[in-house]
Amino acid sequence: MTSEEERQSLAERSGLLPEEILRIEEALGRPPNAEELALFSVLWSEHCCYKNSKRELRKFPTQGPGVLIRAGEENAGALDIGDGWAVVFKIESHNHPSAVEPFQGAATGVGGILRDIYTMGARPICFLDSLRLGEIRGGGPTAQNNRRLLRGIVGGIAHYGNCVGIPTVGGELTFDPSYNGNPLVNVFCAGVVRQDRIQKGSASGVGNPVFVAGSLTGRDGLKGAAFASRLLSTDSREDRPAVQVGDPFMGKILMEACLELFARKGAVVGVQDMGAAGIGCSTSETAARGETGMEIDLDQVPLREPGMDAAEILLSESQERMLLILQKGREGEAEEVFAKWGVPLRRIGTVSGDGLLRYRRNGKVAAELPARLLTEEAPVYEREAKIASIASPRPPAKPPLSLAECRTPWKALATLPSLASKEWVWRQYDWMVGIGTVMGPGQSDAAVLRVRLDGKTKYLAATVDGNARYTLLDPYRGGLAAVAEAVRNLAVSGARPLGITDNLNFGDPYRPEAFGQLRGAVEGIAEGCRSFGLPVTGGNVSLYNESPSGAILPSPVVAAVGAIDREEEITPLGFQREGDLLFLLGGWGSGVSGSIYAWEALGWREGAAPEVRLPEERALSSVLRALGARGILVSAHDLSDGGLAIALLESALAGQGRLGAEVTLPASPSPEELLFGESQGRVLVTVAPEEDRAVEEECVRRGIEALQIGRVAGPRFRLERGTERLEIEVEELERLWRGALPGLMDPEAEFE
Repeated sequence: MTSEEERQSLAERSGLLPEEILRIEEALGRPPNAEELALFSVLWSEHCCYKNSKRELRKFPTQGPGVLIRAGEENAGALDIGDGWAVVFKIESHNHPSAVEPFQGAATGVGGILRDIYTMGARPICFLDSLRLGEIRGGGPTAQNNRRLLRGIVGGIAHYGNCVGIPTVGGELTFDPSYNGNPLVNVFCAGVVRQDRIQKGSASGVGNPVFVAGSLTGRDGLKGAAFASRLLSTDSREDRPAVQVGDPFMGKILMEACLELFARKGAVVGVQDMGAAGIGCSTSETAARGETGMEIDLDQVPLREPGMDAAEILLSESQERMLLILQKGREGEAEEVFAKWGVPLRRIGTVSGDGLLRYRRNGKVAAELPARLLTEEAPVYEREAKIASIASPRPPAKPPLSLAECRTPWKALATLPSLASKEWVWRQYDWMVGIGTVMGPGQSDAAVLRVRLDGKTKYLAATVDGNARYTLLDPYRGGLAAVAEAVRNLAVSGARPLGITDNLNFGDPYRPEAFGQLRGAVEGIAEGCRSFGLPVTGGNVSLYNESPSGAILPSPVVAAVGAIDREEEITPLGFQREGDLLFLLGGWGSGVSGSIYAWEALGWREGAAPEVRLPEERALSSVLRALGARGILVSAHDLSDGGLAIALLESALAGQGRLGAEVTLPASPSPEELLFGESQGRVLVTVAPEEDRAVEEECVRRGIEALQIGRVAGPRFRLERGTERLEIEVEELERLWRGALPGLMDPEAEFE
C-alpha cells in the first residue's frame, strides 16, 4: 500500500480524494497502476458516477404504469405510447465544453444526446434546447464574449441538427450576468421505437464479440468528463484538448447503420454510446450491467493519431463511436450493414465471465479491474447542505405607477434579451425537416410532432422549462415551478403529460449553499412529479458551474413529454380571430416578487419566489385538456416570465394579422402587479363568443377561477381600469420585440 503522503500526491494528480485512493487500493489489494488510476480519475468523477448527487436523485419518483425503462437502467428512459410503441427521451448538458469552444461544445452536445436515443433502438424525431448565457447588452469585453459564445453555441446546435436531418423544434433562451463566461447548454432529444425492439446496454453471453464502430479514435476530448467535474479556470485555453470535435456526417451514417442492424433481431446483444470516458466507460458500464467482464485488445482500436498510449485510447472521447456486443456467429451481418453505410467496424474484444476488465496494449495487460468497482461501487457522498434564504418581504419604496405609466416598462420588457423574440435563434435551425412538425418554435407553448407508426398517426408534445430566478430565491419552489410550468405548457398545447427528464445545473457541491440549492430543487421537482403522477425517466447533473467571478444562478431544467389524441385538440398560442373572447384562467394574481420585472425594472432581487399551488395546477391542466378535447379553445398561452403583458404581446404576434386585444383590469391590485406579476397557475385563452358558458361551467366544475377580461380586437392593445386607459399599437411593440436580439447580435455593431 502507498503511504499517506503518496496518496495525497496521487490525489492531486488524478483529481480524486486521498480516501478514494485508499478505497481503490483496498478493493484491488494493491496500488493501481497509471492506466488504472486514469480510469478511476474519470469514472469516479461527478460527471460519470454522480457521487455527490446520487443520494438526492433517489428522491425522484421513477415508476408508473407507462414506464418501460426506468431512470438509470439504460442510456435513456422509455414510456409506453400505446399500440406497442414507446417514446424514448433524455436531456443532457455540455456546459464546460461550450464555455471553451462554443461551436464544437454545443455541436457535440447534440451528437451525444442523439446517440443516447438511438442506442435504445429508437428513431430520433426532434431536438429541443435550453440555453443560458451572460449579459449580451453593452459594448464591453464581457458582453462581446457572451455574444461570441451565443453565436458559436447556436451555430453548433444548428450545424449538427441540420446535418443529421432531425428538427430542432423549440427550447428556451435566457440571460443573466451570473452566466458570464459559463453558459449552460442543455439539449433534449426524443425518439420512437417498437417496444419489442428496445436495445439494451448490457454485455451478456460469454464469448460474444465486442466491436467498436464509427469514427477513428484520437486525442480529442481526453478526460472531458473530468473537465466537466471541476471549476472553470480563468484561462480556459488549457482545457481545449478536453473538448470533443463533432462530425455530423459520420454521426448520421453511424445512426443509420446501427438502426438497420438493430432491425435484425438478436444480432446485437448490447450497445453503448462512447460518450464520457470513451472505451473505458462504455466497456465498464455494459459489463457491469451484464455482470460479466471483457477482454479488450487496445491494439485493435482504429486510431487517428500515432503513438497513443493505453490511457489515451481508453479515455479518448472522440465523437461518433459506438460499442457493440454482437451475438457470436452474426458478425458477418454487422460487417455487411456497416460496409453498406461506409462506417468503420472493428472487433476489439470478447465478453468474459469473470467480471474483470482486462485491457491489453502492445500484447501486455495495461489494466485489470472489476467492472463493478469502476461503476456500481463508485463512492457516493452526502454533502453538507445549507438553505440560505435571501427573500426580503418588501419591495423598494417607490410611488406606484398608473396604468398609463406602465407603457414604458412594458416596452422595456419587450426588448429584454430574455423576453424578446428568439426568431434570430430558431431561424438558424431546420425545424421542419422530416415534415413531422405540427407546432414549431413560437407557435405553441410546447412543440408538437406528428409521427406515423405502423400506419397509425400519433401526436407527441415536448417542452423544456426552468426559472433560475425562482430557484435562487427558493430552491424548492424553483424546482416545483419548473414541473408545474412544463405540465402547463403541455396542457395549453392540448397534451396530457407522460413523464419528465431533468437537467440540474448547479455550482460547487462542496459549498454548502450550492448543495443546499441542489437539494431543495430536487425535492421540489420530486414533489411536483408525485403530485402530477409523473415519472422521472432520467436526466443529467451538471455541477461545478462556477468561475472566478462566481457561481451561476441555480438552474434546474425540466423537459416534459406528452401525448395528444387527435390533431383537432392541438392548440396554438396566437390570437386567431377578431371578436373572440379573452379569458384569464386562474385569476389575476398579486405581487411582482421574483418576477423579471422586479429584477430588471426595480432592481429588486430579494423578493420571495411565486407560490405554486399544486391542487389548482392539476385542476387547471384538467380544464385545459377538457376544453381542448371539445374543440372550444381557439388559442391558449400560459402566463410565465413577464406576466400578462408579455403573454398578450406573444399571443398577438404569434397569431393572425397582428391582432391586439381590449382588456378591462380590476381596481386592485396595482397596474404593475396586474400586468407584470408572475403569480403561477394562470393561462390566457381565447374562445368563440358563444362558448363563454362552456368555459365558465368547466372551470366551476374544477374549482378554477375564470375571468372574462376582454376580447381579441384590432391592431392595438386597449387596457382600461376604471377611468384609467393605456393604448399601445401592436406594431410598436412588435418592432421592439422582434428587433432586440438581432440588433444586439449584429456583427458590425459589435466591433464599432
